[in-house]
Amino acid sequence: MISVGVDVSKASSTICILKAYGEIVSRPFEVQHLESDLAKLSEILLGFDEEVRVVMEATGIYHLPILTYLQRKGLFVAIINPYQMKKYRSQGLRRVKTDKHDSITISNFGIDHWIRLEDHKTNEDIYQELKLLGRHYRHFMKMRIDSVLELTHLLDYVMPGIKSLLDGWREKNGKDKLSDFVEQYWHYDNITAMTEKRFVLSYQKWTKKWDTALAKIKQRKSMLWQKKVSLHFLPIPHRSKCW
Repeated sequence: MISVGVDVSKASSTICILKAYGEIVSRPFEVQHLESDLAKLSEILLGFDEEVRVVMEATGIYHLPILTYLQRKGLFVAIINPYQMKKYRSQGLRRVKTDKHDSITISNFGIDHWIRLEDHKTNEDIYQELKLLGRHYRHFMKMRIDSVLELTHLLDYVMPGIKSLLDGWREKNGKDKLSDFVEQYWHYDNITAMTEKRFVLSYQKWTKKWDTALAKIKQRKSMLWQKKVSLHFLPIPHRSKCW
């Protein structure tokens, strides 16, 4: 029975290896999340004659590199809920908070809860990746909304009334006509510097370009739809009867 406690950080982890009854196999040491360091660690763990179980605390995404690598090597890895580990830490009288001490605590947790430890399942990794993608998407959308609001405030100063003349975001085609217009004519000076006739020609040229891009998107969607329909309604090949 060998419990390997892993205190995970952003780019490295602190490892402590214990046997039953707190017998120290290896004092806490640091491992970088590099393939060379993880290869050395897995080689050490696979070299033991006894059953080895790696225990680490869930840390969002930071534990994924070492978790993935060790599982590919066929090692048992248990991921512990941070709240559960916090309750376990609070049982001690001394509240020391260092990476080395945390790795010892996590390793002791593995010894005390050996029977109840569960090998981490791969589908939870997919869930974590989806959570990460969702977090990035929300961050991107927040930046976009903030940028649109900032643009709207600026337009109220430099182009009063322009928002009522041009539509904004269109869900159907994913285009933002107002933003595209501002990119082309970003200030009234760009418009007033031209004559009315020249501006009309310039605007017509821009709308034609904008409509062409929109038409290409619609054409692409139409072709994909036609392809799906044709695949769905393919005629069944005729089979001649055998006499």
